[in-house]
Amino acid sequence: MDDAGQKKVDEIIDRYLGQEGILIQLLLDLQNEFNCIPKDAVSYLCERLEVPRSQVYRIASFYKAMSLSPAGKHTVLICMGTACQVRGSQRILDLTESRLKIKQGETTPDMAFTLKRVNCIGCCSMGPVILVDKNHHGSVTSDGVDLILGQYG
Repeated sequence: MDDAGQKKVDEIIDRYLGQEGILIQLLLDLQNEFNCIPKDAVSYLCERLEVPRSQVYRIASFYKAMSLSPAGKHTVLICMGTACQVRGSQRILDLTESRLKIKQGETTPDMAFTLKRVNCIGCCSMGPVILVDKNHHGSVTSDGVDLILGQYG
């Protein structure tokens, strides 16, 4: 980790020093800052807080909002809930994988997009749904995939 990264991690840790039960929020803050939880930040955090690595990795791997591997600038979630599947979400996922040239769970080589499938976004009446970052795109068609991705790429 470079000096700037270590300084940022120190700032995040310092916000919570002396408080109980801070680890989850601290990891979420690291996730927001670095778009993942870097392994060198985990090592530094464990050393500074005297917390076992296993505890940090257990938390970071449990919560979907956290990632230990670098993610793209934009996160693309394809809803695969029942209502979306009935309306063609598998076709939308397949087409999105083809357009981005990655499989779900992967990140494009240029770090522009990370693609994930989720069980439900909670917009069942709008299915199939693609969520890019925090923007919902409903009633997505095959033609719509290119239009949606084009807004972010």
